[in-house]
Amino acid sequence: MERKFITYFEKQGNDYTDEVINGINDKLESSNDIKRILIASASGKSALKLHEAIDNDVEIINVTHHMGFSGENESDISLEMIGKLEKHGIKTYLGIHAFSGAARGITNKYGGYSPLDIVADTLRMFSHGIKVAAEISLMAADAGLIPVGEKIIAIGGRGHGIDSAVILTPVNSKNLFDLKFHEIITMPKE
Repeated sequence: MERKFITYFEKQGNDYTDEVINGINDKLESSNDIKRILIASASGKSALKLHEAIDNDVEIINVTHHMGFSGENESDISLEMIGKLEKHGIKTYLGIHAFSGAARGITNKYGGYSPLDIVADTLRMFSHGIKVAAEISLMAADAGLIPVGEKIIAIGGRGHGIDSAVILTPVNSKNLFDLKFHEIITMPKE
C-alpha cells in the first residue's frame, strides 16, 4: 500500500503553472523511473517555464495545437519560440488532435458525434487537463516522440497555463483503451 499526495486546485482553466511544476518536482524527487515529460503548451511559454524550473534531468516534449487550430494557416506557437525551446533540448510537436482531428470536421459539418467525442468527454469528467494529458500522450506516441509502455508525466490544462499533471503509460492511438493512468499529481476540483 502507498499513500500519495495530490494537489487540487479550485477550478479549471486558471493558470496554476508554478504550482503544477512544484508538484512535478516533488514527484521527480521521489521517483527515479520517469525519463520524459509531455506538456501541452500552445505558445511554448509553459514548456519553457517547466524547463527552467525542473530540478531533474528529464526529456521535455512540448505538444502544441495543429496548424489551423486558431485560424487558417496559423500556428499558435512562433518559429522563434520553437527555436528557443530547441536550444534547451525541448522538441515541439504540432499535429492533429487525437480526440478530434478530421472527425471534428465531419461533426461540425453534419452534426452528430464521434466515438472519440465520448472518450474525450469521459476524461473531461476528471478535468479538461486530464483529457489533454491523455490526448497528447497518444499524439506523441503516434509520432514516435515517446516510447509506448514507459511511464511518463503528461501535463495539460484549459486556456492559458496548466492545471493537471498525471503519471501514465502511453500507447499508440490504435490501442487507446490500453492507456494506463497511474497517478494524478495535480488537477482542479471543478
